[in-house]
Amino acid sequence: MTRPLSNDLRERVVAAVLSGESRRSTAKRFGIAISTAVKLLQRHGATGSVAPGKMGGHRKRVLEPHRAFIAARIREMPHLTLHSLKDELAARGVKVSHNAVWQFLRHEGLSFKKNALRP
Repeated sequence: MTRPLSNDLRERVVAAVLSGESRRSTAKRFGIAISTAVKLLQRHGATGSVAPGKMGGHRKRVLEPHRAFIAARIREMPHLTLHSLKDELAARGVKVSHNAVWQFLRHEGLSFKKNALRP
């Protein structure tokens, strides 16, 4: 992921456009994409600032509030598969992918049976 443009450059682009220069010519003069100039003006109009937004970070795990339920289900039914656990969560109103369940279980150190056909 690339880093954001400097605040100095952002302010100069906005100042140039606000002084009457077109977005296209400003973008060409400062060596940025036209869409960047447009988005900087939109950000300035909406927030009054040209500072970049937050980049990166970690997403909250959507299954965290359901940790107790998942752990209890695995204790009750050690042969539970990922797909059946996903279906049980869906019945409770939690729509998640197969991968989200797998990632959560792996992070929690919980084990499960991988194939419902095996005894």
